[in-house]
Amino acid sequence: MYFSLQDLIFYAFAFVSALYVTHLGLYLITANFYDIVQHKRQRLRKHHYAGPGARGKLVPDSDQLVSVIIAAYNEEKVIVRTLDSLRKSTYPNVEILVADNASPDYTYRLVRDYIVRHPDMNLHIYRMPKNLGKGGALNTLLRRYVRGEFVMTLDADSILRPDTIQNSIAYFADPTIAGVAANVRIMDEPTILGVLQKFEHMVGYRSKKMYSLLNCEFVVGGVASSYRMSVLRKVGFYDTDTVTEDIGLSIKIVNLGNHNHRMIYASDVVAMTEGVGSFRALVRQRYRWKYGSFQNLIKYRRLIFNPSSRYTRTLTLYRLPMALLSEFSLLVSPFVWGYLLYMTFIQYNLTLIIGAYSTITAYMLITIWFDENLRTSGRLRLSCYAFVSYFIFYLMDVVQLVGIARCLRQSRSLLQQKDIGGQWVSPSRSGKKVQHVYEA
Repeated sequence: MYFSLQDLIFYAFAFVSALYVTHLGLYLITANFYDIVQHKRQRLRKHHYAGPGARGKLVPDSDQLVSVIIAAYNEEKVIVRTLDSLRKSTYPNVEILVADNASPDYTYRLVRDYIVRHPDMNLHIYRMPKNLGKGGALNTLLRRYVRGEFVMTLDADSILRPDTIQNSIAYFADPTIAGVAANVRIMDEPTILGVLQKFEHMVGYRSKKMYSLLNCEFVVGGVASSYRMSVLRKVGFYDTDTVTEDIGLSIKIVNLGNHNHRMIYASDVVAMTEGVGSFRALVRQRYRWKYGSFQNLIKYRRLIFNPSSRYTRTLTLYRLPMALLSEFSLLVSPFVWGYLLYMTFIQYNLTLIIGAYSTITAYMLITIWFDENLRTSGRLRLSCYAFVSYFIFYLMDVVQLVGIARCLRQSRSLLQQKDIGGQWVSPSRSGKKVQHVYEA
């Protein structure tokens, strides 16, 4: 059977479109189920009730020590802001450990001054003899200084809501939960790049509701993620042979068997972080994330289609294969764009573009108005941006395409697991003041 180039482009367009539309539908449906479960869970917690066999619905025990660990390198613009948010935490039993990665700026001095000004705060800073990298610095804290039963990792530019730690630790009442991923929000920045990153995070973290319900989550970032210390000891803490040590840690835990070592997403564990400030920085950041994801998927490739009863089928047969497939589907996206424009101009018919625009806009509006962390004023403001989100997301498609192209050029090094832990530089920070962490 003969297929012309136009036929191949059409089938590629149909496949990619069907893939995206199917996932958007699944995300919408399962997110609603997740919200129902969360509402029931929070109501039970509010009334301090836990029925027989209740999973993750208990009120946390405030006697359990939580260690918040922060790796910092040249964070003088933001470290005080982060510590201020931790000082307001409603959870009473917290220790805060900062690893200063031999910063040449005032990071170490600022934290030392903060300790003097707030002697009642269980805050400690340890200066690394050299730049050990983020994973190496966190490993030093975990192996030598952490005393908590639970550990929360936090980036030095991030801030928490007062109830974030308490909400996170409550999930560990379920003994099968090994890690909790936070709901990471991008701080408001009224630029195209700022809106793009904010929308991307909102959509991405909404999809985690489905992965959490299906017990197939394996990607947990480094912002406000919490773990059982006993599990971290079991897996030997962070590896430093990939550029995304946080994803490496979460998939290493899942590798133990995600029936009894579950990684879940918690929409009420809210943290805010800065977005990158330039298009060039965004390209570098997403290339690093994509490269690290590929490294970890290659490293743990035996999990894909693994028949072992230790793993859920949703993880081995769906989530992991789809993680690879969705990346490579980006390679056909230029042809999809070209086909879309070609058919539009040839047929003088805007149906395809209008349909795609309407689908994305409707999904963004649903995401905004069903978001549990936005106030009405915030929903109204973001809804105005939603009508141009379709065009803004093309910028992210370009960024993602550049990232995967660079990964393909580095395909040989992707197969090598080199220790890159000794080189780490934090991205530039704006250090802007944040009035509140309950989004307007």
